[in-house]
Amino acid sequence: MIAASSAQASCGSVTCFVIIGSQQQVPQKGLLTVNTIYNYTPMHLQNGTSGVISAVEPADRLLILDHHQEIQTITQTYTMNLNYGVTDRFGLEVNIPFLNRQHKHIDGLGEGGMNGEGEAQSFSNNGLGDMTVTAKYNVLPTLRSMVVTGFGVQLPTGKHNQTDSTGEVTESSIQLGRGQLGLIGTIYQTYELIPHKLNQMAFASYRHTFRNNEGYQFGDEYLLNVGLNYVAQPWLTLMGQFNYRYLVHDNMSASLERSATPVDCVGPVPCPPTFPGEPIPIDSTIKDRQVPNTGSTYLAFTTKGGGDHENDDHDDGGSGDGTAPAECYGSGGLEHGRAGAGGGYDGGRFHPDRSRRPNTEPAPVPREDRAGEFLGHLVQALHDRDAGDAGLLRQAA
Repeated sequence: MIAASSAQASCGSVTCFVIIGSQQQVPQKGLLTVNTIYNYTPMHLQNGTSGVISAVEPADRLLILDHHQEIQTITQTYTMNLNYGVTDRFGLEVNIPFLNRQHKHIDGLGEGGMNGEGEAQSFSNNGLGDMTVTAKYNVLPTLRSMVVTGFGVQLPTGKHNQTDSTGEVTESSIQLGRGQLGLIGTIYQTYELIPHKLNQMAFASYRHTFRNNEGYQFGDEYLLNVGLNYVAQPWLTLMGQFNYRYLVHDNMSASLERSATPVDCVGPVPCPPTFPGEPIPIDSTIKDRQVPNTGSTYLAFTTKGGGDHENDDHDDGGSGDGTAPAECYGSGGLEHGRAGAGGGYDGGRFHPDRSRRPNTEPAPVPREDRAGEFLGHLVQALHDRDAGDAGLLRQAA
């Protein structure tokens, strides 16, 4: 089930937000977890939409209405996620993204081409994106529940002045980086309704990005995700989540124009048509303006099945901000830390049981020793049962 606003997407606005449990938690002291995540998020036009949107020209501080026609955006993101436990309740998280983005649109509607149909353009960018550093604190560590708060800073490490095939600086929304600092606040909560069988999770976050040097400011972002994970088998976990995202309109300090149409002309009426032609000025004053093709509301219910029940706190959802929803794919990583921590892949995703257990629990037994540990517990249980039966017989006698 997916519901979204009818707003059309800005160039490159496709995104995928995935939440992995081991990312949100605080590892034990001295423990480092490493997740490698891959997202594939294509954006295509919905049926019945024109794809005509406004254009933002950063170099000229200019917003042109109805100047682009979107075709397709494909973004691939490779992210390395590092989590380190400074103490058993305080940790640091670093996200290092590498992006590959391919974009196609028709530029210059009403201006280019023989009949004002514009000119097709396609270009791609790839490189380092904006890194994020987050401090997290576990405010409620118990055997069955966890509440983790976080405060992060998004660093402008990604390129934000890349050019297209004509040498013009591309719009901010399609750049690899935002070109300015961002602040992020998060809260993550999980509770085992039935120990080792059914757990509930919730996650909320807020992101604010400051205005960059090109006069562009990305809109604030609100995320809310709630869901359940059910362990059907040791190797199979069923998950269901509601995922909600609200994006505020982007803002640009710019003058305002609109694309020419066949009815536009110069001089007194009647006059010869001047179409195609240059965009028509509306307001030459450079001031803060909402970018009309940005901002959206996204709601979806997602279901999923997979292995490794202790790492199934996911939010698998994508949004093209009013276009067809994106597909998202993620993968796990590995874990490294003090002796006995272990780690590795399980069912294609990371097994984070060391980072989830509160510090009141003993250190986990490595996988190769768990069979022996199980047999030991079984023998002890049988011995206790026999001893109890013998006690009852003596009492009866």
